[in-house]
Amino acid sequence: MSIVAVLIALFSLVPLAYVIVMTAATGWDTAVSLIFRPRVGELLLNTVLLTVVTVPLCLILGVGGAWLVERTSLVGRKWWAVLLAAPLAIPAFVNSYAWVSAVPSLGGLWSGVLIATLSYFPLVYIPAAATLSRLDPAIEQSAASLGLGAWRAFFRVVLPQLRIAMTGGGLLVALHLLAEYGAFAMIRFDTFTTAIMVQYQSTFNGTAGNMLASVLVFLCLILLLVEVRSRGSARYARIGSGAQARALRLPLHAYQVPAQLSLIALTALAFGLPLTFVLRWVIAGGPDVWAAEEFMPALLQTLAYGIAAAVVTTLVAFPMAYLAVRRPGWFSKSLELSNYITSSMPGIVVGLAFVTVSIRMLPNMYQTSGLLIAAYVLLFLPRALVNLRSGLAQAPKELDEAAQALGKPPLLAFLRVTLRLTAPAAAGGAALVFLGIVNELTATLLLSPNGTRTLATEFWSKSSEIDYAGAAPYALLMILISAPMTYLLFQQSKKVAGQ
Repeated sequence: MSIVAVLIALFSLVPLAYVIVMTAATGWDTAVSLIFRPRVGELLLNTVLLTVVTVPLCLILGVGGAWLVERTSLVGRKWWAVLLAAPLAIPAFVNSYAWVSAVPSLGGLWSGVLIATLSYFPLVYIPAAATLSRLDPAIEQSAASLGLGAWRAFFRVVLPQLRIAMTGGGLLVALHLLAEYGAFAMIRFDTFTTAIMVQYQSTFNGTAGNMLASVLVFLCLILLLVEVRSRGSARYARIGSGAQARALRLPLHAYQVPAQLSLIALTALAFGLPLTFVLRWVIAGGPDVWAAEEFMPALLQTLAYGIAAAVVTTLVAFPMAYLAVRRPGWFSKSLELSNYITSSMPGIVVGLAFVTVSIRMLPNMYQTSGLLIAAYVLLFLPRALVNLRSGLAQAPKELDEAAQALGKPPLLAFLRVTLRLTAPAAAGGAALVFLGIVNELTATLLLSPNGTRTLATEFWSKSSEIDYAGAAPYALLMILISAPMTYLLFQQSKKVAGQ
């Protein structure tokens, strides 16, 4: 496991090495002049404010929604459980496209916060709901017997048990914010990623773009250090899943109506409005926009790349997750850190790194499907890693040891116990990776073989030309193929929780 994890970590550092080498080649004086300038300060302020405001909002909405569904007498909670995960099926740039259609004047920080929060809060809700559904109610009952009320028990007993889900989900939200391009470009809100795109694609100023990328990597490193420190080393697994008490749901009484209205408003803004405006543009475009020769190649290629890369990414993530949970320490945390740093970099930086390396060292790999899938693996590895880590954390190693004590060889015990318990988390991670690949844009444009067309690239091409009706079918298809994966992700997260 360790050797494989090290090789994966070294491979994942290729984009970072590219940025470092290009930065060093720039020279100290030039680098200082490009980094310490007012424009970088403006981008830094925008990116930091976006992250500082959006991540807590996603945590509040995600944990709050999970608590209502899993721990209260919420009416229709089975429906709400699915509806709160549904916004994940809508790519952030499609969400932005819909909101711009509804309110053309959108722009600036608060518009970015609105769209990002509505797009990414399910990344916190899904793991939080899964953790709450597995959490043994006996600890809450013990707190109540000691005189703690419902709210005090939640903050002092339940919330600490959600630490892994919250830190993992919050980290995913933050990494998405650092790397997102399309959603913010549509509302004309400048972040490091949008500025890098301008430097590389508009002015072709690679030096300035590399300097901006180096600052972005530094921001990611800070986020990762905060997440690692806040994760803690507490034990979250318990032996067995079938003997726990039945959860006692907190009656909402007078709060039932406000809770229902709040959830209706949230799902209407995060899912209802985007879907409504996509359908509106589809109807406005008429039957002509549904020519099969236009969208069918993009649909088939998107499915092929998504499935292949999701499987590969999940397999690659397993050694890292295993070391992080079963052998925690500076070594495993360093390996894990290398993957998160790479994934935080914009797709265009990862793409350019692979273009440069393949042309100079592996020319036969340039513009091949294998190279594109390798880029997808590096970009979306944390999605699989977070889910696998959570699944392994709740698959106690004592069960593996018990199987070996009963005469099973270590490998067979691992396959029949640990791997089976972790399989639902692996499926959830693969679903998250697939969702990411469906709406990946910049790396696909740079690395895909000639003639490759995906739903995301075709949507972006049409919407960039202000052909919103022509872009609508691609947006709708992305939603339709993402929705089943989102449902699978939700269901597998419940299986991880022992439901």
